[in-house]
Amino acid sequence: MTHPDIPFTPLVNSLPASTPFVGPETLERMRGSAFDLRLGANESPFGVSPKAAAAMQAETPRIAWYGDPENYDLRKRLSEIHGVAMDEICVGAGIDTMLGVIVRMIVPQRAPVVTSQGAYPTFNYQVAGYSGRLEMVPYVDDHEDPDSLIAAAKAHSAPLMYISNPDNPMGTWHGADKIDEMIKQVPAGTLLVLDEAYIEFAPEGTAPAIDTSNPRVIRMRTFSKAYGMAGARIGYAIGHRDLITGLNKIRNHFEVNRLAQVGALAALDDDAFIASVLDELARGKADIAEMAAAHGMTALPSATNFVAVDVGGPDKAKAILERLGEKGVFIRMPGVAPLNRCIRISVGTAAERSAFRTAFDSVLAELVAA
Repeated sequence: MTHPDIPFTPLVNSLPASTPFVGPETLERMRGSAFDLRLGANESPFGVSPKAAAAMQAETPRIAWYGDPENYDLRKRLSEIHGVAMDEICVGAGIDTMLGVIVRMIVPQRAPVVTSQGAYPTFNYQVAGYSGRLEMVPYVDDHEDPDSLIAAAKAHSAPLMYISNPDNPMGTWHGADKIDEMIKQVPAGTLLVLDEAYIEFAPEGTAPAIDTSNPRVIRMRTFSKAYGMAGARIGYAIGHRDLITGLNKIRNHFEVNRLAQVGALAALDDDAFIASVLDELARGKADIAEMAAAHGMTALPSATNFVAVDVGGPDKAKAILERLGEKGVFIRMPGVAPLNRCIRISVGTAAERSAFRTAFDSVLAELVAA
């Protein structure tokens, strides 16, 4: 019950007091001790590029200054990499923040917004926070389903729809041909948010060619995953210049700090570091698949930095998650059926994977004995 003298809007009064995710720090405070293994937030255990670290350290004496509100140097480099104009790129404090700006820009009060049931919950959080109405379609074979999403967007005359490719929480993906076909089917009056947070991990042929002449799609990228800068909070959108102009009308122009800007710029020019991350990630996913198979479980093919493991059912998944938490291991699981038959494990370092295997084996032995 909120205090009657606080003049909340009806929308705020209607919302639950919650966030999309309960953070690991919150869970640590609840359990009274730190986690030994933090493998639930899809953070990179491999750190940041040495070039990025050096650039951020060198910029520290100027942290008293605001960051460049136009993110000029970073947008210039991104425009060169992606072959688009600078005014077709908007930089923000991570995809999560930018999703909120997009919803605010596109969705009228109580308008329908289409997404997949069980997909990235921060998008749902932003839609609710700006008074949109979610219309959800089910996954098909552990994939977000472009055909169902398009059909729902047409049926509801939705101004906004969302898909992530590769997907979170299942790690699955569609090839560029399938996503291109989806883009062609986006109806007039609808904007498709194509969240490509994990695209650096995906096989070649996953990302469609970038076409900023199409005003019905906006692409989202981040430095949080492959570049290891989740704590710096920096990402960007690529789209038609009029879409980017709309974002610039309402975004917080000083939200991206100086260290994030220079770190991201330096990270873009360290291909060797990214290659090393991808190599270790491939070894890690193979380790998790082998571990799952040893227990008669199935690791889903993943184009991300995590692996969804089908453990056989939601009750077992929940029991494993809870027992691992008791042993100081933080992982997550999808929140809705049928995805919640899985647990989701972020790929750690070799040492972290070894420690996880020990804890996982122990938990399964306990569950068998119970």
